Amino acid sequence: MSTILDKIIADKAKEVAQRKATLTIEALTLTDGFARKCMSLKKRLLTSDSGIISEFKRKSPSLGWIHEHADVCSVTAGYSDAGASGISILTDLPYFGGTPEDLIVARERITCPVLRKDFTIDEYQLYEAKSMGADVILLIAAALTPKENRALARKAKELGLDVLLEVHNRQELDHANEFVDMLGVNNRNLKTFEVSTQVSFDLASLIPDQFVKVSESGISNVETVRELREAGYNGFLMGENFMKYENPALALKEFIQKLTA
Repeated sequence: MSTILDKIIADKAKEVAQRKATLTIEALTLTDGFARKCMSLKKRLLTSDSGIISEFKRKSPSLGWIHEHADVCSVTAGYSDAGASGISILTDLPYFGGTPEDLIVARERITCPVLRKDFTIDEYQLYEAKSMGADVILLIAAALTPKENRALARKAKELGLDVLLEVHNRQELDHANEFVDMLGVNNRNLKTFEVSTQVSFDLASLIPDQFVKVSESGISNVETVRELREAGYNGFLMGENFMKYENPALALKEFIQKLTA
């Protein structure tokens, strides 16, 4: 039985094939973005007071539109000024309402590491991410084999990018490899879209200490972040909690003030 993730990956394969036919890897390596030195989100999370990775996301498959007309430059610049440890920007259009241009135009105003949030299935997307100005790429265990994950993580490190590997259960921890910097536990099951932060707590002790632990999705209050931190997490990826407000950056600022008080 196919899932929404299966459909997303099938559509992504067609999308990437079209882009590869339009712009070569060589052309991507000649862009200004490709020449910049990446910042390390892993290092930033290890020294951050908050560990918040705030996400710019206009919509999602589970909720539909969250903030349809949000301006990526003003929101992400506000996130950066508010003290985000990192910023995640969706570059998938059909399912999340984002584009590569969102990341490109936002990069100039952001002073913290940027994660390109997308469904990475092809090495070509790593070159794209670096040319856009991203510092970090996401690999989703549920969408790749362990061999594919390792190959993509290795190439990302060769390009100077940090690697965030996303898992949802114990079995997917087998996808971790020596080229991964951060291991993210997605509290949302990408096949059923059920959400529970208990997933992060259940997997915390099973994640090797070599990986910086990141809890993703379903986090909405300061107390949960504090509890997750006690469980060993250094990063907390939050999108909908801020994007549902008229001023997402202000919502982040107020959240960080409460968290660090």
